[in-house]
Amino acid sequence: MAEIKNIEGLTADDINSELKNGAKFVVFRYCFSILILTFKHNSDIYFIKSGESTIKYSIGFTLITFFFGWWGIPWGPIYSIGALYTNLTGGKDVTMELLNAMNSKNQ
Repeated sequence: MAEIKNIEGLTADDINSELKNGAKFVVFRYCFSILILTFKHNSDIYFIKSGESTIKYSIGFTLITFFFGWWGIPWGPIYSIGALYTNLTGGKDVTMELLNAMNSKNQ
């Protein structure tokens, strides 16, 4: 399982309280190309508090994709557009998947 970032110092009760107020767990996408090869990856999971902007977490992944993702044909442009769209719209929300995985692990 991917590492969860941005939860340092938070207790389980703090996280649950934030989730009730609209916080979420998200991943960002990025890709890079080397000649004809294109690699598409997800970031670690980030905990985004309610009302917090995702830009400071997604900017690095967005820049990697913007500068290095386009060069593989045909998948570079296709994956780059998808990754940029995902990152610029706040990332992919994986809150339910993460909570379901944690609940099934605890049973």
